Amino acid sequence: MKKIGISLVLIALFFGLRAQQTVGTPEQIEQFLKSTTYVVLENNPMLMYNSIIKETVEKHWTLTKYEFVTFSSEEFEIARKDPNKSFLIVNTEFYEKDETKAKYKYLCVQLGGDYEFVRQMPDIASVPIAYADVEEDTYSYKLGTLCIFLQNHILLTKAHPEITTGKKSVSYYYKNLTADIKNKTLYLTKEDLPKELNSEAKIKAIYPFPVKIVTREEIEAAIDKKDENVVFLHKVGPEGSKRKARCFKTIIGVSDAKLYYFSWHMIGDKAPDALLAKDFKKLAKAKSKK
Repeated sequence: MKKIGISLVLIALFFGLRAQQTVGTPEQIEQFLKSTTYVVLENNPMLMYNSIIKETVEKHWTLTKYEFVTFSSEEFEIARKDPNKSFLIVNTEFYEKDETKAKYKYLCVQLGGDYEFVRQMPDIASVPIAYADVEEDTYSYKLGTLCIFLQNHILLTKAHPEITTGKKSVSYYYKNLTADIKNKTLYLTKEDLPKELNSEAKIKAIYPFPVKIVTREEIEAAIDKKDENVVFLHKVGPEGSKRKARCFKTIIGVSDAKLYYFSWHMIGDKAPDALLAKDFKKLAKAKSKK
């Protein structure tokens, strides 16, 4: 397979837009837009995710009315059979042809209906939030922008009915990466960076544009303020695990969830789970759109 083909397959994996899977049909999208979205909480009430997703949805979910429901509850089992209801839910997925056998957590929008199993419910939008076995605090602060991305994706497929498959949707994103990152401030956490690029001074030696090393809380605050001047790295990696795995790197706009950059690499001794020097060099060379 050619390199571009591999890239598209991996972007498809990353965004949950697998080439063999169709995106939402016009009928399904209309069904969703008229539905009440049930935000599905984890069974364990002590999990941090439950309180964070509640707060996130209240701040950033605008496409539909919403309610909250607990997975495995009788209320959920009744609601998911109703075609007038949709669901914002975390699912664990894997790409069957991926030799690493890695599992990922995806934040998904699904439609209700007369389906025996949850996995049979139509999935009209999804985005990965993390490897399946990492701690919640590695991704919870980013959920606001990822919710915006899901809603934007649904409106994109509504506006472009010619996007009928995951492959076409992937191609659209790949061709329309926003190039004017130099006009934004790039927010990075220390966990995003390799040791040799652990300061703003070191980064600016190869990327001479606005960059700031911040805390996860500062990124969350920028998301809540919908700061138009900030972009940040959404990294999906194993977070310290020694096992063979990929590091996915997407730079995304805080306020509008536009995509500015996407890349990935296999993690190794010379390529840690981080944004690498070669990524900064590519960003520095990106040409702004007129």
